[in-house]
Amino acid sequence: MTLRFATPAALALSLALVTACGGSGGDEPTEEAPTPPVESETAPADTDTDAGTPAEPEAETAAAEEEAPSQFAGFPEPYASADYDRGRRVFLQCQSCHTLDKGGPAVLGPNLYGLFGREVGTKEGFDYSSALQEAEFTWTPEQLEKWLENPRSFLPGNKMSFAGVKRPDDRHAVIAYIMAESGYEPS
Repeated sequence: MTLRFATPAALALSLALVTACGGSGGDEPTEEAPTPPVESETAPADTDTDAGTPAEPEAETAAAEEEAPSQFAGFPEPYASADYDRGRRVFLQCQSCHTLDKGGPAVLGPNLYGLFGREVGTKEGFDYSSALQEAEFTWTPEQLEKWLENPRSFLPGNKMSFAGVKRPDDRHAVIAYIMAESGYEPS
């Protein structure tokens, strides 16, 4: 294995490029442009995944906390106090099979717009398993809570190949998110 070191000419060229592009290398202080925050769909929004420090300024975090309850105003507990951003992140697990848009298409699973208050297995345009066609209940947040804990054991024979959302806080958040995004009307 051979180690190579930069030649003095290469170092001088690198220094010249850094200086010309606004890097430090001169005697004058340089003003750095602020780096815009980058949102990650998989990392929690409130931490910097590299350092474990807050990624948002405190003012933005406080504003987000104030905004979340208004998203779920009038929802029954525990959904009224759930975290909207957490629900959005958990829903990423669902979006490969389900859409939430009014009039949205069925994908591998039915469109979820208008889910709450609808009789199970009746959404037009989706071919439900016989287990769902034969089931007799109406979708409520509480029914969805039981379903999402473990779809296979909740209704044996259904075709949903999802293991479930194991953490109660994640279930509450994703259900509240689905409620908010699917036209749920608080009573």
